[in-house]
Amino acid sequence: MSSLAAEFERALDPAAIFTGAGMAADPWQAGVLRSSHPRQLLLCSRQSGKSTTVASLAVHSALYDPGLVLLFAPAQRQSTELFKKVSAFYRALPDVPTPVAVTETKMELPNGSRIIALPGSEATTRGYSAPRLILVDEASRTEEALYGALRPMLATTSTQLDQGRMLCLSTPWGKRGWFYEQWAHGGDRWQRTKITAHDCPRISAEWLAEERKLVGDFIFRQEYLCEFVDTEEQLFPTELIERAVRPAGGPLWQ
Repeated sequence: MSSLAAEFERALDPAAIFTGAGMAADPWQAGVLRSSHPRQLLLCSRQSGKSTTVASLAVHSALYDPGLVLLFAPAQRQSTELFKKVSAFYRALPDVPTPVAVTETKMELPNGSRIIALPGSEATTRGYSAPRLILVDEASRTEEALYGALRPMLATTSTQLDQGRMLCLSTPWGKRGWFYEQWAHGGDRWQRTKITAHDCPRISAEWLAEERKLVGDFIFRQEYLCEFVDTEEQLFPTELIERAVRPAGGPLWQ
């Protein structure tokens, strides 16, 4: 395939960017990349390839939908690690333009696109507006205030013809926080993708059986089966609490 044909294919099919980088996308990864849904939640096992998936999406967006791409994680170290995957993906692609500027946390392309890695703090979002793509890694462990600060950033790119996108990826961290609330109660505003370790062809059943013995059932269910389990220190189960809560507006007792 000629370089021009490969470039055209990558522009039309985000999943083809895996092929261009010398990798093969799992079916679920290709589905996430090809989705046009503006809001996605990825509930994925450890080592399932979720960070690689969104790293490739960041590169595709920067190349073919020029604008601002923001990477968030609970700490700067974690968002910088995601940025390293983005940079590695970009370098693996043939015939892409040389970046105008590259640092440990930022890349700027000749078409004006910028990819910036930031810590997941509400304060770090100030000063950025109208991003084309927001990626939140380890979303279950980011602050509640961050989610509240990110939503308005998409206000000026929320029309059908000019829609900024937001993808939040994580393993569970108990039945708490905004990621859990949006997964469990966020309605159809989100497209949800759940990938357990059993869905990943690179993780063997034998390894998982051994890992379950080593880490215990509680951690295994959370990290590899993607279950929102109650924290061990909870006095009452979350399900019992949610059943006890009545919608506001009516009498507490009849």
